[in-house]
Amino acid sequence: MNEEISVPQVLLIDHEGEKRGVVKTEDAIEIAEGAGLDLVEVSPNTQPPVCKILDYGKYKYQQQKKRAEAKKKQKVVEIKEIKMRPNIDDHDYGVKVKAMKRFFEDGDKVKVTLRFRGREMAHQERGSDLLKRVQDDFEEIAKVEQFPKKEGRQIMMVLAPR
Repeated sequence: MNEEISVPQVLLIDHEGEKRGVVKTEDAIEIAEGAGLDLVEVSPNTQPPVCKILDYGKYKYQQQKKRAEAKKKQKVVEIKEIKMRPNIDDHDYGVKVKAMKRFFEDGDKVKVTLRFRGREMAHQERGSDLLKRVQDDFEEIAKVEQFPKKEGRQIMMVLAPR
């Protein structure tokens, strides 16, 4: 900005947005001061560097607003958890599937947790079959990010939207 620009010549763009061509840096600073504005190096990596005459405070404020706007539009991916039991009824399964579809539409990942209690531990193949069913039902809209993994009395699987 202004006197901090060390190159001898710059490509000048005035405060109205018109290209003035290659100008000596001192002349560009004088033109900027005459307009009551600052000379700001916009593109320092080109040859010669591109400088623009503008109000630096206003420019910084607009850049800050752009960054805030970009940050606001960012989607934070959350992991939603669906808990099931191995002998789940068809209607209950349908309710869980509907919730999972809504989560995938929102762009969230879904962690399916299958918990075994008591004698259910003797029939772990039912749990594996249920997770396979979930995998098949969501083949088109979700991919398996973490395959079924047994941890104590539960099996977990993570699905991510395609």
